[in-house]
Amino acid sequence: MPFIPPLDDPWPGLVPPVRVDPAGKVGPTRKQARGPGWRRTSRGLYVPAEVDGSDLRQRIVEAAAVLPSYGGVAGWAALAWCGGRWFDGLHPGGASRRPVTLVTSCQDVRSQAGITISAERLDPREIVVVQGLRVTIPARAVAFEARYARSLGAAVECIDMAAYSDLVSLEECAQYAAKLNGWTGIPRFREAIPLADENAWSPQEVFMRRVWTVDAGMPRPLCNRPVFDENGRHIGTPDLIDPVAGVVGEYEGKLHLEGAQRSRDVRREGLFRGLGLEYVTMLAGDCASPSDFIRRLQEAYARSQWIPPEDRRWRMQPPPWWTDTSTVHSRRTLPEWERARLLRYRAA
Repeated sequence: MPFIPPLDDPWPGLVPPVRVDPAGKVGPTRKQARGPGWRRTSRGLYVPAEVDGSDLRQRIVEAAAVLPSYGGVAGWAALAWCGGRWFDGLHPGGASRRPVTLVTSCQDVRSQAGITISAERLDPREIVVVQGLRVTIPARAVAFEARYARSLGAAVECIDMAAYSDLVSLEECAQYAAKLNGWTGIPRFREAIPLADENAWSPQEVFMRRVWTVDAGMPRPLCNRPVFDENGRHIGTPDLIDPVAGVVGEYEGKLHLEGAQRSRDVRREGLFRGLGLEYVTMLAGDCASPSDFIRRLQEAYARSQWIPPEDRRWRMQPPPWWTDTSTVHSRRTLPEWERARLLRYRAA
């Protein structure tokens, strides 16, 4: 059985579609279905007009109603339903919605507005029921997304963000990929796995890591690893760190530019620099054109070479009291109360 984090009951506020009922008891009559009080979700299925069709979970419920006797919700929608925080069902930039994919194998089901059909073969062991909906297991859902991703970077982001929610580990991805010889897009999935990381906390961090290594050509940094001083005091957990060169990288979006958050960021930078670490930030504007960030990163690496060894006072080895949460395995083994306590800071 795949690991699926404990979920709040997703059904309050969600409305499953119903078919026309001549008696008007369990669904609208034909006349009512044609009126303003009902909204058609797919062929022959309706919900009351006031139901919000833009809600992520409602969209998945409406699409799942089309499933035949065999099959399940696939791809991003399966990951979102299983608790994947970063799978919002939107195209890059958030301008439009992605369709919900249903995998139905050999069942004859047609695509329609907001729903696409995958006829790829489906092992019945790869279907699970989560909170009342049939979905594909996370490893298959991640593989589907990565295989059909628009780019290698998008495939890496998918794996990273599924690992963020502990839906898959890199080992599980590799084991699943080994079974998919000849499948569409499998070379991309396999190429993405060793580039992925189980401890990235946001898509922006994934992008920054890619620019750091691919575009700037710098050594691969560690993701969200705690930094300590000589006395074992936790100084901070930077988005990225090269512990050999002593360079820290942080992503700062719009929320970081003013108010109390900006004050905390400035103090945090001072603490890192006080330990002899060089510090570089990626700003939201760098995502469209990262050339300025690359220049700042190269300058930080150049400066780090001149820091004397005696001034490099940071430590990467955690003290005995520290609880590691850097891998999917370490997070899955946490008791639920400790998981809630230790992982809450990732949402900040």
